[in-house]
Amino acid sequence: MAKPPFIRLPGVAPIPILYEDRAALALDKPAGWLIAPAHWLQTRRNLQAAIESSIAHGDFWARSRGLKFLRFVHRLDAETSGVMLWAKSPGAVDAFTELFEQRRVEKIYWAVVAGRPRTPEWTCTLPIGPHPTERGRYRVDAREGKPAETHFRLLQTRAALALVEARPITGRTHQIRIHLAATGCPVLGDPLYGRPGPDEHLGLRSVALSYTDPFTRRLVRIRAPVEDFCRRFGFDPPEF
Repeated sequence: MAKPPFIRLPGVAPIPILYEDRAALALDKPAGWLIAPAHWLQTRRNLQAAIESSIAHGDFWARSRGLKFLRFVHRLDAETSGVMLWAKSPGAVDAFTELFEQRRVEKIYWAVVAGRPRTPEWTCTLPIGPHPTERGRYRVDAREGKPAETHFRLLQTRAALALVEARPITGRTHQIRIHLAATGCPVLGDPLYGRPGPDEHLGLRSVALSYTDPFTRRLVRIRAPVEDFCRRFGFDPPEF
């Protein structure tokens, strides 16, 4: 039985499968879907809940794989698109979660920002904590914030915008968005820390993940397409 290279869910275009092996599956997560436990039903666009429902209904993408279980092992903000890793068993969830917690996964994002960075490469280590009065919002908090570290590299400029590569070392909520805003180059389309963008798309995409497979010890590199993302904001896709 041929396995389709995508997931079909109601109300969304087919979600491409970027990588798959016996333990894991990587999706090109669409923007607008929340990553939360399946029982969290305060939104109709909970990707975990939608996937579990699809598997339970025996939809072909899952049935063709004999798939009974799929769970996220890290998170992306709801409006962030791109590479996202899912585990095919509870044991795989534990193994891959440990990789992320021990910072043994290399994560690469591309961000479209308002303004031009002052240097071609820089690192931000400002600590991050929850905003004291605005739920769901975070801020730089030098006194009580948790350590956060992101490495940045300028890829391209156009008019008053720039395309920047971000490599977060830690995984704080909204880390890249907060660090870029603190640098003076907020992410385009960011309603919390930035400024409006074209069609209100958030200018942030997870473009690559790399890790050593915890079961096979093989190096895995997963990449997401970048052409549409770059062209939406007027950039020529750089070599990647």
